[in-house]
Amino acid sequence: MDFKTTRKHAIEIFKEALEAANPQRCVLEHVLLEGDTLRIENREYNLRKYRSVFVIAFGKAAPSMARAIEEVLGERITDGIVISNSHPPFSFSRLRFLLSSHPIPDERSLLAAKEVLKLLQITREDDLVIFLISGGGSALLAMPSPGLSLEDKRKVTEMLLVSGVDTHGLNAVRKHISQIKGGGLLKHALPAQVITLVLSDVVGDKLDVIASGPTVPDSTTFEDAWRVIEALRLEHKIPPQVVVHLEEGRRGNIPETLKEGEFDPEKVQTVIVGSNFKSLIAAEKKASELGYNPIVLSSQIHGEAREVAKVVAAIAMDVERLDIPIKKPACIIFGGETTVTVTGPGRGGRNTEMALAFSMEIMNRNIVGLFCGTDGIDGPTDAAGAICDGKTRIRARQINLSAREHLSRNDSYTFFERLGDLIKTGPTGTNVMDIGVVIVNHT
Repeated sequence: MDFKTTRKHAIEIFKEALEAANPQRCVLEHVLLEGDTLRIENREYNLRKYRSVFVIAFGKAAPSMARAIEEVLGERITDGIVISNSHPPFSFSRLRFLLSSHPIPDERSLLAAKEVLKLLQITREDDLVIFLISGGGSALLAMPSPGLSLEDKRKVTEMLLVSGVDTHGLNAVRKHISQIKGGGLLKHALPAQVITLVLSDVVGDKLDVIASGPTVPDSTTFEDAWRVIEALRLEHKIPPQVVVHLEEGRRGNIPETLKEGEFDPEKVQTVIVGSNFKSLIAAEKKASELGYNPIVLSSQIHGEAREVAKVVAAIAMDVERLDIPIKKPACIIFGGETTVTVTGPGRGGRNTEMALAFSMEIMNRNIVGLFCGTDGIDGPTDAAGAICDGKTRIRARQINLSAREHLSRNDSYTFFERLGDLIKTGPTGTNVMDIGVVIVNHT
């Protein structure tokens, strides 16, 4: 089995998926300016009606999304702020850039939130406010609820992440200990006309979950937030003032987050411009061009990374042995966001852990698997993910590297670093969750 060409193809397919998630391209595909008319999907805005146009972009993809809006609107932009976790390799002519923190909010996150609220305080009913939101926005923009500190919020976030919480649960809690999440920013922006363009980084593209839904109504409640805390057995570990705050909310003594029907829907438009599914379709097309029979499993894969790996490996082995659900040479493509319950002292993220678990299942089989995050950052590492094949464990054994031991220690990064099989893209400037590419060739 020679995996060199197959590995190369897997990387090419992933790169095509990344390009489909290019934030600048995604925005430009949905925004058109003709004279004084701004067209976004099925709605038109006469820019002569508005006193001022403000742009607020935050998230890992904020710089590229903001660059696209500047390209379209140019000097029509009155003022604006771009907030991200890395400096863009370009400058803005009408917008200010602020560096913030991710995944754990810090003082920069608080400063960024204050600057955004300060800008929104001067907006009026005859203004247009354009929000550009992408993954990472929850941490990059942080304003704790009254009575809570940033340290309180940081401790809760850290505990939730280490406990293996999924994005939905994490955001349900964060929205209820924040002044801007769960529709909080929309409250501050209204009664101006509000447009929100979103690059989705959550399973199912739920708008109230992406960046904790700062400009859309929230479907979760204080009760939901408390259930997450209880399910993870954190009620006696999180700061006591957070417990008190959530209990007061459950009793109705603190106002709920913004709900459907509390604002005029004509004043608000929200559009998803890029998503995991969009990237999967691009990957499917590339796989077909390379001569594979592609199948898109789902854009909503979630669960414990090592368990998902077993399921995907089982599908790949059925393809190899039985040509079902698709004939060889096949390319199985999927996306979503798995989780890792950390019990060991090792280093790694959900994608490298999934790759390690997958490699243990496909030993001596003509299968290649690539698992990467589209943001180029897998957990607390500098890798996007890893690539493996049917010989990965054999190669590891030759240098006294135990796959089982590294998996038990949550040390997948070290495992693939030793083998030279980490995928390092650097920060990509986008984020539409994770992509999996599994290629099954003829034996």
